[in-house]
Amino acid sequence: MLLPSRTKFRKVRKGKIHGVATSGNFIAFGDYGLQAQGNDRISSRQIEAARQAMTRYIQRGGKIWIRIFPHTPVTRKPLDVKMGSGKGSPEFFVAKVRPGTILFEMQGVTESVAREAMRLAGNKLPVKTKFLIREEV
Repeated sequence: MLLPSRTKFRKVRKGKIHGVATSGNFIAFGDYGLQAQGNDRISSRQIEAARQAMTRYIQRGGKIWIRIFPHTPVTRKPLDVKMGSGKGSPEFFVAKVRPGTILFEMQGVTESVAREAMRLAGNKLPVKTKFLIREEV
């Protein structure tokens, strides 16, 4: 699972995810990509589940890049705790994703294999996704 190695810790407010992605919105490393179509918070567990689905399908065939990282801590209060008494302790980490962000990239496999692997990965994620092929310039 992806986690920040060290955090100069502060509890982050929830906020809203507005607009489209201005960075990380093009295929940089591989030949095929999985692009987010909506905005949401993707947890490190969901990223890991999607990665496992892809690697199991391609069976050591190609190379996979994960283009998002869960930096943002999410806090939860324990069950049966009364209102007040501050904010809860950090439970897990999420990556905030905007529409247009490239989530995963793949190289070294055929297009049909990459398309199916990305479809399996997209089913593990809370956002709608789209399969992209790198344009040769």
